[in-house]
Order: sequence, then C-alpha cells, then structure tokens
Amino acid sequence: QVQLVESGGGLVQAGGSLRLSCTASGRTFSNYAMGWFRQAPGKEREFVAGIRWGGGSYADSVKGRFTISRDNAKNTVSLQMNSLKPEDTAVYYCAAKSGVATTRRYEYDYWGQGTQVTVSS
Repeated sequence: QVQLVESGGGLVQAGGSLRLSCTASGRTFSNYAMGWFRQAPGKEREFVAGIRWGGGSYADSVKGRFTISRDNAKNTVSLQMNSLKPEDTAVYYCAAKSGVATTRRYEYDYWGQGTQVTVSS
C-alpha cells in the first residue's frame, strides 16, 4: 500500500502561481511513477502531468506553465503551476502506479484525497 497526501492548494488570481506537493508513505517511493490529475465540477478526471525518471510529461493544456518534479529522498512529488487560468480551477489529485507514468487514470493504483485549486478571473 502507498498512502498519498496532497497539500498546497488554495485561491489565487489569474496569472498567479501555486505549488502543490504530494507526500508518499508505505512503500519505496522511487519504485513508482507519479501523476497529477485534476477534476473540475461536472467533468471527468483528467491527466495533468506525470513523472518517473528525468523530465515529466504534460497535458497540452498545461505545457509550458506547469512543471512536475520529484524528490525521492523526501518521498515527494511537486507540481509548480504558473500563469494560472480560471480554467485550471479543479480538485488536484496525486496518484501512483508501477512502471512508467501514463495519462490513463485507471492505470494508477493509489490516490490522494485531493486538494482544491481555485483561480479567480
């Protein structure tokens, strides 16, 4: 089992920045690919960014604005979000899976409880 806890959400104006963090416990963190997903009201949960080794992969909607990183020594994965837009408003979830990071949410085995990000216009 892997337990994931997100933090760092909040309310920010359009154009602003937020940094989300996810702390993992329970298994060897470096063995897992990590992903960030988000879910807006009335919409399906969607892939935002993923990372296993080296650089991350991103949804087109956030490419160039968001950066995913991980610190295996601290068992954390972070999502730096810059130039935020109102359409980025959602609950953001951290997720873990074995193997490589993918964009498909059903392939992730472990999920955090989510953290709310609200971007005002």
